[in-house]
Amino acid sequence: MRMVTTLSVVVLASAGIGHAVVTSLDADIARVDPFKDMKNRPEAGHGMNVLLVGTDGRDKITEADRRRYRLGGAPCHCTDTIMIVHISEDRDRASIVSLPRDSYAETPAHTDETTGKRHGAHPVRLNAAYAEGGPNLTVRTVENMTHVKIDHYLEVDFTSFMKTVDVLGGVEICTTGPLKDTYTGLDLAAGSHLLGGGQALQYVRARHVDGASDLGRMQRQQRFLAALVERATSSGVLLNPMKFRDVTRAVLGSVRADKGFGTDELLDLGRAMRNFSPSSSEFTTVPIGQMGYVVKGVGSTLKWDPAKAGRLFQALRDDKPLAVRKARPRAVRVDVAPQQIQVQVQNGTATAGLGKRVDGALAAIGFRTTHQPTSAPTPTVRRTVISYDPRWDRSAKSLAAALPGAELRAVKRQGAVLKVTAGADFRQVRRVRVENPYQGELGVTTGDQVVCP
Repeated sequence: MRMVTTLSVVVLASAGIGHAVVTSLDADIARVDPFKDMKNRPEAGHGMNVLLVGTDGRDKITEADRRRYRLGGAPCHCTDTIMIVHISEDRDRASIVSLPRDSYAETPAHTDETTGKRHGAHPVRLNAAYAEGGPNLTVRTVENMTHVKIDHYLEVDFTSFMKTVDVLGGVEICTTGPLKDTYTGLDLAAGSHLLGGGQALQYVRARHVDGASDLGRMQRQQRFLAALVERATSSGVLLNPMKFRDVTRAVLGSVRADKGFGTDELLDLGRAMRNFSPSSSEFTTVPIGQMGYVVKGVGSTLKWDPAKAGRLFQALRDDKPLAVRKARPRAVRVDVAPQQIQVQVQNGTATAGLGKRVDGALAAIGFRTTHQPTSAPTPTVRRTVISYDPRWDRSAKSLAAALPGAELRAVKRQGAVLKVTAGADFRQVRRVRVENPYQGELGVTTGDQVVCP
């Protein structure tokens, strides 16, 4: 999630302010060697692929701000977010792919950086690769999973995040509903908000706004990144040398990069991206095939959909846009994407096969049904009912939009799975889409679709 600050380095370089400024910028970046002794790497594609890794460092944040923005105690020095940023060969497009930290992964054989112990290949959550083998193992693991060759590596913590946002004068975020997270202290009413550094940090860290958890948080991070790009490109900061200097100083206090990402690369990329804007960027999260995939010794993970993920990474290798606009049937907009909502269907009538029909119709528009409908205790339900845990109320409203006329019934401690009892009034399932269009086969949206109008 801290990748916002890293990508801003690339965006800010687009001013082409001069070699002297960027040279001093280069001197401030700490260097790592993530490609040391790497063999049997994927074949290089077209364009440039940057692996952006965010850690939870907070050394320069004051104790008062730690308490105010609920940043907790000592950092774990682990990766909190991993993204692949693909810059097209013509430098007209940036494709950002979020890789969930809990993704099921298999590390190559390596030596543990902490213990010095030699490990064979073994399953882990993706974010554990950094703890075991640092940048080198992280790059190797990502390349093995995606078959995308990584050209450059950038790593940041969030100590400079708040300063960066404040130097830019804040970032505008719009939301159709209230966002409240007791863990981070985020509390936003529906509408437009100009977030300062502290609130922005709460916004990108929030995981308990609804039942979408980490996937919802990644969507908010992508939305924030698009808004940051718009702020940087429209505020005049790229044309003001003094402002540019202040922002780069705020950003670069905690950046680490590979040795090959230097002054010349920044200048070349900056000149090519002078006209970069939110519409030039596209965002997605790697498609998930199975939530809660339990692995012995690892725990619950997210398993990628092999076919859809394969097509996504093939598009990166081929330097093709991810967002393809197609004519679609009109759909009702909702707050939570169907792909994030778990549903159990039961037949509340004597009509044979109704449960299977409802289950199939909901699955066809993206809801994560169990594919095993059951029968209700009594076959006399007249009106379709959606039972839900109050903690998942936004998910319930999204499901209700797909079942017009259904009754919403709150059931405390029911859990994350919503229950649909199909009644005699059931006629059809209506297509819905999330308010931010993160849907489609690869769940892609462009930056101009998520910034405030």
